[in-house]
Amino acid sequence: MKIVVTGGSGLVGNHLKKIMPNATFLSSKDYNLILESEVIRLYKELEPDYVVHLAARVGGIIDNINHPLEYFEDNILMNTLMVKYARLNRVKRFLGVLSSCIFPDTVDEYPMKEDVLHNGPPTKTNFSYGMAKRSLAVQIDTCNEQYETNYSYISPCNLYGESDKDDENRSHFVTALIKKIFEANKNNEDHITLYGNGESLRQFIHANDIANIIKIIIDRDITESFNLATEENITINQIAEIALEATNSKLEIRYDKSKPNGQYRKDLDITKFRKLIPDYKFTTLKEGIKCHYNTYKNEL
Repeated sequence: MKIVVTGGSGLVGNHLKKIMPNATFLSSKDYNLILESEVIRLYKELEPDYVVHLAARVGGIIDNINHPLEYFEDNILMNTLMVKYARLNRVKRFLGVLSSCIFPDTVDEYPMKEDVLHNGPPTKTNFSYGMAKRSLAVQIDTCNEQYETNYSYISPCNLYGESDKDDENRSHFVTALIKKIFEANKNNEDHITLYGNGESLRQFIHANDIANIIKIIIDRDITESFNLATEENITINQIAEIALEATNSKLEIRYDKSKPNGQYRKDLDITKFRKLIPDYKFTTLKEGIKCHYNTYKNEL
């Protein structure tokens, strides 16, 4: 079976390479996925049996607020084209990797089950990104309904890990946090400053766990779509405290309340995941941050 992975040089892609060395990993240098001609060329040249679609335009809250159109256009184009031409080329399996940002800003009951996806709009701070990713879920679901394909998607909570972008505007929160801690220690400062008030709740999953679960999905030929998250749902302030403990850093945590908090909570229900893959053991946040921090230090 020929497996092609888009976004192969990204956060999850780099972890997936270690455990699926025989797959073909693509980056934007290989094909420009927002161009139809390039996506047509991809399928013609590679003839995949299975596509894992990781490629996306991603970034932090401020970058999403400042560039909403680019987040919508780039993601909607690459997602739409990748699924469309997978179907037209009779690709056997397609796995899209979405985000918890697709879910409504608020719901009546938490954690959120898969079936509340369309019960309201995504949060305002990354509305465009959330809608583009939600549209991928709609496209895959309707493709299955109309053409009897066995395509699927997973919707992970916030992720982190080695190989994340080293850019405060484009990296995920934990990576940005690790960079702040490192810089504060390096410069003998006594504090770090985070956005908002630290009260927002988040689940975080290490990219290596997502990679492992993608491999399990492929190996077991799982074609159901489901949420993916850890059982932990803790505040930004608690996450920062765990990070300081994991890195042996004695720093004060301060907050810039002029900056947005982002969505208050968006924790995902993982009952369906646990039925499909019941025994998976996630990397603890403390363990993952410690590894990420040490890797970051050694690479500088």
